[in-house]
Amino acid sequence: MNYTILNLTDSTRSDNPQHGDFLQYTFNSGNVIKKHYQISPVKTQQDIEKSAKEWRNQELDNTDYIVPLTDHSDHAATLAYRTFLRDWPSTSDFPNTKPTI
Repeated sequence: MNYTILNLTDSTRSDNPQHGDFLQYTFNSGNVIKKHYQISPVKTQQDIEKSAKEWRNQELDNTDYIVPLTDHSDHAATLAYRTFLRDWPSTSDFPNTKPTI
């Protein structure tokens, strides 16, 4: 598929657009598409770890109600899962492999 690109924001940057530039793609078939150029943000290791800890904290919050319910059918498994969640950041699996019940 062949096309030409015209940067409608700054025509001098047609070969090297910047995030947010408005581009026009003209295809050999005559079709024209106009859209903003978006660069996906790069996540740092710190961002990944923060997101993993937020997920872990939410999982702990979601299981808080089971802790005092000693007759709950999944009580023992939930307590073990919560321990694993709390220990997870200090393991080699963090942050790539999330704990499961």
